[in-house]
Amino acid sequence: MSFVPASVLALRGYRSVTLTADLVAGVTVGLVALPLAMAFAISSGMTPQAGIYCAIVTGFIISALGGSNVQIGGPTGAFVVVVSGIVAQYGVDGLFMCTMMAGVLLVIMGVTGTGTAVRFIPRPVVVGFTNGIAIIIASTQLTDFLGLRLAGPVPGDFLGRLEVVAANLTTASPPTVALGVGVVLLIVVWNRLVPRVPGYIVALVAGTALAAAFALPVDTVGSRFGGIPSGLPPFRVPSFRPELILELLAPTFTVAMLGAIESLMSAVVADRLTGTRHNSNVELFAQGVANIASPLFGGLPATGAIARTATNIRSGARTPVAGIVHALTLLVIILVAAPLAARVPMALLAAILLVVSYHMGEWGEVGELLKQGWTDRIVWFVTFALTVLADLTVAVEAGMIIAALLFIRRVTATTTVSQVTPEYIERSRAHSLQDKAIPDYVSILRVHGPFLFGATDKLTDVLATVETLAPVVILRLRNMTAIDATGLKAIEQFADGLAATGRTLLLCGALPQPAHLMAQAEFHRHVGQANILPTVEEALRRAVVVHAAAGQA
Repeated sequence: MSFVPASVLALRGYRSVTLTADLVAGVTVGLVALPLAMAFAISSGMTPQAGIYCAIVTGFIISALGGSNVQIGGPTGAFVVVVSGIVAQYGVDGLFMCTMMAGVLLVIMGVTGTGTAVRFIPRPVVVGFTNGIAIIIASTQLTDFLGLRLAGPVPGDFLGRLEVVAANLTTASPPTVALGVGVVLLIVVWNRLVPRVPGYIVALVAGTALAAAFALPVDTVGSRFGGIPSGLPPFRVPSFRPELILELLAPTFTVAMLGAIESLMSAVVADRLTGTRHNSNVELFAQGVANIASPLFGGLPATGAIARTATNIRSGARTPVAGIVHALTLLVIILVAAPLAARVPMALLAAILLVVSYHMGEWGEVGELLKQGWTDRIVWFVTFALTVLADLTVAVEAGMIIAALLFIRRVTATTTVSQVTPEYIERSRAHSLQDKAIPDYVSILRVHGPFLFGATDKLTDVLATVETLAPVVILRLRNMTAIDATGLKAIEQFADGLAATGRTLLLCGALPQPAHLMAQAEFHRHVGQANILPTVEEALRRAVVVHAAAGQA
């Protein structure tokens, strides 16, 4: 697969009509990104400009270097929980270190082509932590949405946060609640009636204008943070703290995996909507470079943003130029309109994030998962519960471990080791042994399915009834799809167990993967090269020789 960015490929034969479409889409999604970038930054414990700087820098890099035609990169809701936890524990410098380390990991994944391994993460795990993140994001917005007056900081844990909100409901501000509810209703109704114009833009303009016109007593970005600096994002190399490297490994892995998963999911959605095909490795490389660059300008971690990417597509985007225009639009806003952005009410941003959290929750997937087997339900529930009540890193790790164990259980259940009997041959419509005579001194066993570490006890069970086997045992491997080191060891022990009773083991019909692994491990030293045969016919002929030699002995 080519490693050329989609932007380079798109510029071949680029026309004026395409430029017009990209300009309109880029400006539109840039306006949509403004309130989201500020809201995600504030919810992460950072200043609003950190989100805007991230959207500018990473949005430009991801579109310029990425492997998708219409992907929009920037801060997303998936990182809010992780980022806020890192900032609370390690400070802003710790966040910047973690982001850059995750960027390096993403670059390595893209360059080595291992990034596509994210597709092995089970869907119940992805849905579980997505549901959990949505719940947590919504809970963090309740204070600003209701205009609560708190005596102290809001607890970082979910249950503690809800307890504080419930205890302070009497301090809610009616004007703030009215503005927040009105913004939510406006976004929902507008998106249904006029889907071509994003409701976030309308809510941003209308809510800010309404609060200013009626001088509503509500908190704004300016009153909370002192406004947004006007000018280019400042360049500063973050402080490097070597003592944090080991401590940041777990959150770094989480940031990298979240970035990889969400960016590739967004790219797949974009492919489905546009009929194109993205380059996964190029996309992950661009995501990595963007996350290395973002902290240099005081920005957050970034990834592909599904909602903004969909907005970009609906607005008519054709190429990555639209994503570049989106970043330049945000740059123009902070250069010439930063004072206006400072007037945005905090309740408006909270209302927007409540809508975003609802849509990112993928709640329809929950109903589908509940219809599946109990294993998928367990994986989803554990991941969801740990995401909300414990920690996202722990949730993903636990979900993956449980999913892996349940997968091993499923695979083990499909693997069988059985004896080939005359009745079995007769029942088979076209069995390869139907026209062959099987001597009384030969027993044939067949392994069906992958013979991995979870299934090796099935061969041990056969050895427990070794007295029922003939002097020569043929182990057919033509239906053994895969084997690992534990499986090889089990066959070796099976051969030794047969030899201890005076019996001989012959192997036949190994498929390419098992045959290659056996050759690589020099497995012939355990059973003899002459006793490893390509077909059952040759194994039967070898059995005659082995039996004759045993008789002469």
